[in-house]
Amino acid sequence: MTIPLVVGVDGSEASLEAVDWAADEAVRHGVPLHLLHAAPRDHEVSDVIGHASERAVKGAPTVRLSSEVLHDEAASALVDKGRNAFALVLGSRGLGDLAGMLLGSVSLAVAARADCPVVVVRGAAEHRNDRFESVVVGVEEGEGSGTAVRFALREAQVRRCRLVAVHAWSTQLGALTTPQAPSWYALEAHRRSPAQVLDDALRTSEEQYPDARVSHRVVEGPPRQALLEAASEADLLVVGARRRQGHLGLQLGLTNHALLHHAPCPIAVVPRI
Repeated sequence: MTIPLVVGVDGSEASLEAVDWAADEAVRHGVPLHLLHAAPRDHEVSDVIGHASERAVKGAPTVRLSSEVLHDEAASALVDKGRNAFALVLGSRGLGDLAGMLLGSVSLAVAARADCPVVVVRGAAEHRNDRFESVVVGVEEGEGSGTAVRFALREAQVRRCRLVAVHAWSTQLGALTTPQAPSWYALEAHRRSPAQVLDDALRTSEEQYPDARVSHRVVEGPPRQALLEAASEADLLVVGARRRQGHLGLQLGLTNHALLHHAPCPIAVVPRI
């Protein structure tokens, strides 16, 4: 049995936009779509699932659809369902979020705790409807970005679009930043150029997708700025996240937090294996 793509719904417009995106994504990958609505036991359950199901079928008539209502806290229910999911898809804000919030509390909690990729559907319609025919992935030094790169390559392949792999670097962002010691990146740059770092990080994954159209982009500057600029002309932004050592969940970091709040397009956070 194929594991499903799971989308969280709460009746908000943002969650319905996530349903639209997830229905198309499920059809692209040939996986079932599962709608999940979670609410406390004392909460009156309206026909949230019914409306979301109608929306999914209207946008993607061929999608294989299932649904359920769970009496549980939303983030916990989604994280639990994500242990056996192709990915989790969420809207950027829910019904209970305060006006002015850039990202809903449930979406942020799930992105930080899930075991599977989490896609937060953000941005204007042009960024949600494959207008740009481009997927962007952020690539860090070494093999840490491998899972995110493979996810992004697969997305680019099923969408038949190009992949833009972005590696941002700066001699000011190294691990050793005391006046007496040069940064780690400055030391590493003596052995490999930033372009070589990007090539090395992509080589193994690219070999698995020989037909992929991949553009390598090396940018000197903060990763947040480089990825936001690249995402301004993308249909999907993909980033990796490390697991916390000795703790449950992921270490999203400042860059991923900023991207989850400000990305102009849907963003996928992919846990590193």
